[in-house]
Amino acid sequence: MAIQFYPRNNNNISKTKSVHTLALSETTSDSVLQILKSSCYDCHSNNSVYPWYTKIQPFSWWINHHIYEGKASLNFDKWESYTAEEKKHILHEIEEQVEEGEMPLESYTWIHTNAVLNEHQKYLIYDWVRRN
Repeated sequence: MAIQFYPRNNNNISKTKSVHTLALSETTSDSVLQILKSSCYDCHSNNSVYPWYTKIQPFSWWINHHIYEGKASLNFDKWESYTAEEKKHILHEIEEQVEEGEMPLESYTWIHTNAVLNEHQKYLIYDWVRRN
């Protein structure tokens, strides 16, 4: 019961748009951006949407740990600050992890069913990755 009083560090760094965000990239279509926002941004951006259960410890710690790890490997709000080589590597990883069903995480899609990628959405992501 006492752990409920420990502070929760939410991933809402800034409500203002970063100049480095993927959303400002010219090579990302609106449909791909929407897929990424609904399936990836909670763990791979500076602003996460927190459901009610994250107000309960230890869920908050568990979720924030996932977000910390996700942003360490990819932060879409820093997209334009990555080098061309880093972007190439990240795009390869996105394609590979989506293809192998590793992303979005199954533990995330249990509750966030709208984050599950259908075949058409996967195709759009693969096409975007290959064009970049």
